[in-house]
Amino acid sequence: MEKKYPGVSAEHHEFLCKVKKRKRAVIITQVSLLVVFFAFWEIAARTKLVDTFLTSYPSQMWNLFLRLIADGSLYRHVAISTFETVVGFVAGTIFGTLIAILLWWSDFVSEVLDPYMVVLNALPKTALAPIIILWAGAGITGIIVTAMAVSIVVTILGVYGGFKEVDGDKIKMLQTFGATRLQILQKVIIPASIPTIVSAVKINVGLSWVGVIVGELMVSRAGIGYLIVYGSQVFRLDLVMTSVIILAILATVMYQGVAYLEKKLMKWR
Repeated sequence: MEKKYPGVSAEHHEFLCKVKKRKRAVIITQVSLLVVFFAFWEIAARTKLVDTFLTSYPSQMWNLFLRLIADGSLYRHVAISTFETVVGFVAGTIFGTLIAILLWWSDFVSEVLDPYMVVLNALPKTALAPIIILWAGAGITGIIVTAMAVSIVVTILGVYGGFKEVDGDKIKMLQTFGATRLQILQKVIIPASIPTIVSAVKINVGLSWVGVIVGELMVSRAGIGYLIVYGSQVFRLDLVMTSVIILAILATVMYQGVAYLEKKLMKWR
C-alpha cells in the first residue's frame, strides 16, 4: 500500500492518518449537526409545532436570501457592515497593542493607568454606544469608533498581561549582554507573546461585530444591523433571522481568517 505521507516512518504515517481521519470525522459531525438542526426547524414549522411568525423557517429565509441577492441590496449591506467591522477590528487591535507596549515600556505609566484600565474594562461599552456615536458622529465614523472602543480595552489588558508573563530570566540575560529596551521587545517579548496576541485578536472578531451591530441598530441606514432593526419594526421575522444567519457566516469567515493568520505567525515564531 502506497504511503500518503512519503518520507516518514510507518508509526508516524499511521499517526498522521489517524489525525486526518479525526479531523474529517469532526467536520462531518459539525455539518451533520447543522443539517439536522435546519431540517428539524423546517419540519417543526411545516407541522405547526412552532409559530412561523415568530421564528420563520429555513426555506422562507432561503427564498428571501435569493431575493436580496437578485435585487443587489444584500451586497451593499454586507459590504458596509464588513468594512465597518474590519476597520474597527484592525484599529482596536493595533491601538490596543501599542498601548500595551507603552504600559510594558514604562512602569510609571502602567501604575498610573492601571485603575483607569480596570474601570474601563468594567464599563459596559455597548451601553456607552449612544455617547460614543454622539461624540464621533452619527454615521460610519461613529459605528467604527464604537467597534474600536468595544475591543481596544480587552486588547490592552490581554496583550499587556501576556507581556508580563514572559520569562524574566530571558530578559535579564539580554540585559546582561547590553540589549536595549527595544531589542528586548523585538527579540523576546513580542515573539513569546504571539499566542496571547492571537487570542486577543480572536476575541476582537466577535467584539468588533458586536460594536458594529449595536451602532447600526442605533443610527445606520444600511448594513446587517439595519436589516435586523428594520425587520423587527415591520414584523418581518424572516428578514431578522436571515440577517442573523448572514451575520454568523460573516463572523465565522472572519474568525477563520484570523485562525489562518495564527498558523502563519506560529510558524514564524
